[in-house]
Amino acid sequence: MFLNRRLVSLLVGALVFLMATGCKSRFEKLRASNNIAMKYQEAVKYYEKKKYSKALVLFDDLMTKYRGQAEAEDLYYYTAYTNYRLRDYTSARYHFKNFATTYPNSPRAEECRFMSAYCFYVDSPRPSLDQENTRKAIDELQLFINLYPDGEKAKEAGELIQKLRDKLEQKAYANAKLYFDMGQPDDYRAAVIAFESMLREYPDTRYAEEIEFLILKSQYLFAQNSMPYRQEARYNEAIDYYQSFVEHYPNSKFKREADDLRASAEKEIAYVVKRMNEINKMREEQQRELGISKEEAAATEAASKK
Repeated sequence: MFLNRRLVSLLVGALVFLMATGCKSRFEKLRASNNIAMKYQEAVKYYEKKKYSKALVLFDDLMTKYRGQAEAEDLYYYTAYTNYRLRDYTSARYHFKNFATTYPNSPRAEECRFMSAYCFYVDSPRPSLDQENTRKAIDELQLFINLYPDGEKAKEAGELIQKLRDKLEQKAYANAKLYFDMGQPDDYRAAVIAFESMLREYPDTRYAEEIEFLILKSQYLFAQNSMPYRQEARYNEAIDYYQSFVEHYPNSKFKREADDLRASAEKEIAYVVKRMNEINKMREEQQRELGISKEEAAATEAASKK
């Protein structure tokens, strides 16, 4: 009984092995075949059965065989989509674009031009990573809209561009916010510059209210961490940012904190002016005692501030 079971197991295993090797040998024989018509039909069948890896091997083998023939257009179309189905978006976008260039009068040219741009879109990384592909996707989608402004995909292309711009906007905001979060004196000034740059590039950004407040706060903190002789001008600049902020967002959720920053800046200006006057008076007295002229003192002070 044990021997019979073992024999059956061996026979079943051998049968499975033969079936597997038989399938493999059939594909290899098909690939090596000179019957290109049959190979083309089988490649399409593999594609339709979603066996894209095998389909692509056969399509690649057939590319040179059908060059210059009527079937080449269909073959290239299948090749582009097979790469797309395999998520090889770099190869797919190349083939889609090349199809549109090679067959500009094809009814599929518009579709392939869109798919070339769409491959950049799906290959666009999350906002925290480098956004080179995102910018390329925007350029390609805009080119598509320029070429086919009345095409059935023009509206979708515009919607995709907006999604990509939203991603670039998130990236710009995150970069600027990083300067603010690092909390070093020079970083606060860098944050002001980055936030202002973002507002110029994305004037309709959904972060506009928060950004204008953070510009004010960054400038205030920059002034607070500056040398005394620079603080008055920098606090005054913070107050200017406050005025702009409250004009744009009089009912902002940040209004109370903004008011506190302005009041604090005004208080610090008064203190700094008073303190600097005291320091200057003491310095003048020391200079008189030492016999230093005002011109010499002014030159020394200017040199120390460079």
